[in-house]
Amino acid sequence: MKAEKQKVMPLLKTARGQIDGIIKMVEEDRYCTDISNQLLATESILHKINKEVLRAHMAGCVKEAFESGKEEEKIEELLNLMDKIGR
Repeated sequence: MKAEKQKVMPLLKTARGQIDGIIKMVEEDRYCTDISNQLLATESILHKINKEVLRAHMAGCVKEAFESGKEEEKIEELLNLMDKIGR
């Protein structure tokens, strides 16, 4: 993985902590909108992580593919990811 681990790992650990907190909230039958707010916060962090991973992919793998004339595969990968993001 070409993403900077020092950026990604703390965010992943924060998301993991938030998910653990959400599980506890559900187990304790906490108020629904409080749980929803925590879910939205976790989604935001995961989105930020994904953005960093994709940035690194484009700056590394995709750039290398274009420089070597093998860009079609990487373009297809990115299009497939865009389809998933748009869901």
